[in-house]
Amino acid sequence: MRPFDQSLPMALLAARESIMAFFRPHLNELGLTEQQWRIIRVLREHDELEFHELAAIAKLLPPSLSGMLTRLERLRLIRRRKRSSDQRRLHIALSAEGVARFDEASRQMERVYKDIETRFGRRRLASLFQLLSSARALRPDTAAARRRSRETTR
Repeated sequence: MRPFDQSLPMALLAARESIMAFFRPHLNELGLTEQQWRIIRVLREHDELEFHELAAIAKLLPPSLSGMLTRLERLRLIRRRKRSSDQRRLHIALSAEGVARFDEASRQMERVYKDIETRFGRRRLASLFQLLSSARALRPDTAAARRRSRETTR
């Protein structure tokens, strides 16, 4: 087995933590968690989303998202509604206060991005985004994965 520091999931996690260290102080000042900011960003970009669409795009599990939406609604940053045509589906959008919070936060976040770009390099950052995009596109061959799993359990 490869050494722990050569584990791809751990290397990605460590890189995420290094990058988030730039953003967390600003989010804390704004009274937002990382996940709340993620929800706000997604909603600002997509206007209104159905609950499960929001969960998928923001990469949040539905049970976790449910609690986060309750807190964001208490802060008056989002609004939830059910369409008259389908009462089962919950739709979420930013409130006017949510848009204002996004505008305030986005200026700070853009300064953080500039700092990271300066330290890391514009070209290296662009290359990193390309590599991460390629990595996200990878999909395991589920039939082969099941075969390997059966072989290792024998």
